[in-house]
Amino acid sequence: MKKLAAGIAAAIMILFFQVPGVTQMQEKGVVKKEAGITAGKTGPSAWQNFKKPDDATLRRILTPEQYKVTQREGTERAYQNEFWDNKKEGIYVDIVSGEPLFSSLDKYDSQTGWPSFTKPLEPSNIVTHEDRGLLSVRTEVRSKHGDSHLGHVFNDGPPPTGLRYCMNSAALRFIPKEDLEKAGYGEYKKLFEKK
Repeated sequence: MKKLAAGIAAAIMILFFQVPGVTQMQEKGVVKKEAGITAGKTGPSAWQNFKKPDDATLRRILTPEQYKVTQREGTERAYQNEFWDNKKEGIYVDIVSGEPLFSSLDKYDSQTGWPSFTKPLEPSNIVTHEDRGLLSVRTEVRSKHGDSHLGHVFNDGPPPTGLRYCMNSAALRFIPKEDLEKAGYGEYKKLFEKK
C-alpha cells in the first residue's frame, strides 16, 4: 500500500512539473510560477492555437496575484508591480496565452504607477468591453486568445493616439528584444533594429 501511495504521489509530481511550457523556480523554499502557461513554447502556434485551461489548472500555474488580476478582474497596487518603470526594449505578452500585446516603443510614464501604452502592438489580440464597476463607466481591456483581464483604456493619453492603455504587470510577461528569437517572437526583432 505504501508503494502504491508513493507511486501515485510521484506520478502527480511528474504531471505537475511537466505541464507544457510552465517555467518554475525555487525561491525561498516556495515554488514560484514565474512565466505563465506558454513560457518555453515557440512559434506563433503557441498562442494562435491556445486553448484556455480549466480554472483549477490556472489556479495551480499562475501566482495568486496573476490569477486574481487575469481571471477575477483584479487590479494590482500602483508603483508596486513589476513593469510600471521597466525601461528595457522588448514586447509584452499575455501571461496566460503568450499572445503579443504591447511594445516598449509605445510605453510611456503615465504617472499612475502602472505600465501604460499609447497603442497595442497587435490590435487584433485586444478585446474591449464596457465596465460599469466602481461607480463609473470604463473600458476594460482583455486578451483575445487568453481572455485575460489586462486593465483598462482611457482617453487621456499622449499623442499620437490620445489613449492610455493602463495595464496590470501581473497580466503580462516581458520578452526583452535580445530574447525575442529564442522565445518564438523573432518577427518582432525588426521593431528594435536601428535605422
